[in-house]
Amino acid sequence: MGSGTAESFRSGTWKRPTGSTREPPSQSDQDRETVGCRAGGYRCTRRFADQSWEWSDEVARMHAYEPGTVTPTTKLLLSHKHPDDRERVEEVLVTSLHDHAPFSSQHRIIDTAGREHQVLVVSDAVAEESGEVVGTAGYYVDLTDRLADQRNEVLDEMLPELLEQRAVIEQAKGALMVVYGLTADQAFRVLKWRSRETNTKLRALAAQLMGELRGLPPVGTRTRTAVDHILLTIHLRIPTA
Repeated sequence: MGSGTAESFRSGTWKRPTGSTREPPSQSDQDRETVGCRAGGYRCTRRFADQSWEWSDEVARMHAYEPGTVTPTTKLLLSHKHPDDRERVEEVLVTSLHDHAPFSSQHRIIDTAGREHQVLVVSDAVAEESGEVVGTAGYYVDLTDRLADQRNEVLDEMLPELLEQRAVIEQAKGALMVVYGLTADQAFRVLKWRSRETNTKLRALAAQLMGELRGLPPVGTRTRTAVDHILLTIHLRIPTA
């Protein structure tokens, strides 16, 4: 394989070998931007007896290498897999190379700077017109930003409800603190205890408590007047830094 072919692959314009009847299982451009994520191509052929690979500039950058500074190998690629994912990915990858089977995996990689990326890796066999399989080729898609966006969307949807749930629990804690002279931690433990003992969700118990407390007779005039005074003058008793 000439250096021009290798360079064209790294720049994202690699085409199938002469006589090959199959394209890599990617879109026409192996190294293009996709919606919300980066993508780049790679391949390995039988010509690479040492199990070295080729990857596009974008895949190199996903691993935090400057393009052209390192030759990817099976060992190098596996070394970047997240420790919890490495064994699973290695098993599928070895099977794919041995059986010329399509390969697809969503897993984590760790780049040279220690950053974690969620990636989708897809490949398929590349064959000559004779049907002989000469290697495998495919692409990486970096899903990290997209997954972060999805997590943010979920948080945006759930956060108001979570804050509302937390607010009523804090209100119930405050009520118990005032009535019984408890600390915040003690008041929370009381609520958790009643939640466990009655097999009732903590938020539901707190909401019911606050609803029933509001139904109690109002505090006496003397107590309310004392609270009024505290509220109106409390800033005068805050220690200065």
